[in-house]
Amino acid sequence: MAELELDKLSIDPAAQELLKKAQAEGVETIFDRAKTMKPCPIGVEGACCRICAQGPCRVPAPKKKPGEEKPEEVKLRMGLCGATAETIVARNFARMVASGTASHNDHSRGVAKLFKEVAQGEAPGYEIKDVTKLRRVAKDWDVALTAGEGEEAKPRPKEAVALDLADKILAEFGQQSGEINYTRRAPKKRQEIWRKHGVVPRGLDIEVVELMHRTHMGVDQDYKNLIKQSTRCALADGWGGSMISTDLQDIMFGCPVPIAGEINLGVLKEDHVNIVMHGHEPLLPEMLYVASQDPELISYAQSKGAKGIQLAGMCCSANEVLMRHGVPVAGNYLHQELAVITGAVDALVVDVQCEMQALENVAKCYHTKIITTDDRAKMPLAEHIPFDEHHALDVAKKIIREGIDNYPNRRAPVLIPKESSPTVVGFSYETIQYLLGGSIRGSYYTLNDNVIGGRIRGIAGVVGCNNCRTTQDSSHMILIKELLKNDVIVLSTGCAAMAAGKYGLLTPEAASKYCGEGLAEVCETVGIPPVLHMGACVDNSRILMAATACVKAGGLGTDISDLPAAGAAPEWMSEKAIAIGQYFVTSGVYTLFGVTWPTTGSEILTDYLFKGIEEEYGGKWDFVQDPYDMAKRMIAHIDLKRKALGIDKARERVLMDMEMRRQLEAAAGEEH
Repeated sequence: MAELELDKLSIDPAAQELLKKAQAEGVETIFDRAKTMKPCPIGVEGACCRICAQGPCRVPAPKKKPGEEKPEEVKLRMGLCGATAETIVARNFARMVASGTASHNDHSRGVAKLFKEVAQGEAPGYEIKDVTKLRRVAKDWDVALTAGEGEEAKPRPKEAVALDLADKILAEFGQQSGEINYTRRAPKKRQEIWRKHGVVPRGLDIEVVELMHRTHMGVDQDYKNLIKQSTRCALADGWGGSMISTDLQDIMFGCPVPIAGEINLGVLKEDHVNIVMHGHEPLLPEMLYVASQDPELISYAQSKGAKGIQLAGMCCSANEVLMRHGVPVAGNYLHQELAVITGAVDALVVDVQCEMQALENVAKCYHTKIITTDDRAKMPLAEHIPFDEHHALDVAKKIIREGIDNYPNRRAPVLIPKESSPTVVGFSYETIQYLLGGSIRGSYYTLNDNVIGGRIRGIAGVVGCNNCRTTQDSSHMILIKELLKNDVIVLSTGCAAMAAGKYGLLTPEAASKYCGEGLAEVCETVGIPPVLHMGACVDNSRILMAATACVKAGGLGTDISDLPAAGAAPEWMSEKAIAIGQYFVTSGVYTLFGVTWPTTGSEILTDYLFKGIEEEYGGKWDFVQDPYDMAKRMIAHIDLKRKALGIDKARERVLMDMEMRRQLEAAAGEEH
């Protein structure tokens, strides 16, 4: 293996230490493969078409010669069937949106099916924990909360409400016409924009199927029309499947509230049985958490020579159990192989999404047992223990026993880095509302007031994956720190949120260290971190709801596109990220991606996504590799929105009395 320059691979000392160990032990990781395997220069532009057996057809963009302002004109680029570069690149982009949406919506379907079984009492171990949110969500779906009329009306049992809600939600997956329910949550102006352009999703499955059909050879060959259906499909993710997942998971497992946790590979313990949960669906991890507390299993671990059981998370399964139970996190996407290389992981339990098949090869060099649990996501060399929601706790106990039994089989020297950082997580949009005003007057007025007054310059969403084509966590951290020092509060999910945690930005104490004077004052007054961990990938829907709440609170325009806000995924790598980005752009958000961009094979299509689409939806894409430049563009956009709102100049602070607040609330109600 070639020598690796550790500081160029990751800024995380824990990752560097374990990469050095892997190098010494001759174990190959994704970082080694990234050094020797370069991306296809045509595929990376989205300019390679392989959707029929006449190809693949490659239509690379013309390259500029040294000294030229633009490349010399070339004849129309097309594949064998005549598909132009614009059509080919748009199809590839659309297929990424379809795959990303399918991943989130299939996750959502599983959650909804479990939710119905919980309502029917057919899923032992699970329960409806958050009845308040159940009733609030049920109202959004027009589910009756009471039985009888007038004085005879009585609250319906939570199980009856949940069952009706489950049936309505499950029907939306197969719905063929009309509009999906949650688009009604968006500001009225945003709904009108979607209807004007004919992109309100009809159902959750139909939009994915139709988009895939349109990208088949010889079907849709108008790049704008392909992007239009990509929008409809992506909205079925952000305002459909992802939002449903978030709501139902909150109802069953508890709506997140601020909770302390710990993150990085230092959370593993050499004298404990270490079981790492990896993936994106929290259904089994919830039960693994319960099982790990079982005195009988703890005693069994001690009988094998361990002091106890250490449960840890990886990727978004980690975010789910971290923000509800404080279960420590071993790391984000690029840590998965490194956890095995510690020599201390006795079982690595995976569900779906973002698991590298290379885990099998790394595990062969150590004692770690890889256990797959979902029939949609098997690995040839892993042990498969199928998850069954009807016997979920029994399955969880069986998996933990497998890890305990493997503890005595450790054979490689154990090296657990010392690095781990405290975190405060669990900022659902409901929790943010509560923190800003309590259970009675809770609202986003306080946030808006601080934005209007200039103490908070704007709001940024920093989300997305790690990507081995850039230095792990580096772009996340540079971008976030630049935003914070310019008084931009950051909302974060997924691997980006974990990166913030690893370097100390998910604690209230970070405000005085990293923030400008105005944002630091707000964070210290409320007692919150300057980066708010809002959950897993599907929980980007929480950011949509927070943005909508800002609009409805008044004072910052009438649509999401009016807000002084921007979003970014500086280290993205998955198709889910493209689907997420597309639904944010078409919800009115300026959205920037780093590392690479999949439409550069067509200057015409890229120009449409970066400029033209803003005329239709108020949001647009951008691609910036340098995180410092990304921060500058986001701040410039925020300042532009502040100027449009007339809040770009310092204002005298006015303390609102109750009458003034009532008038503001009444005005907001009339507007929305």
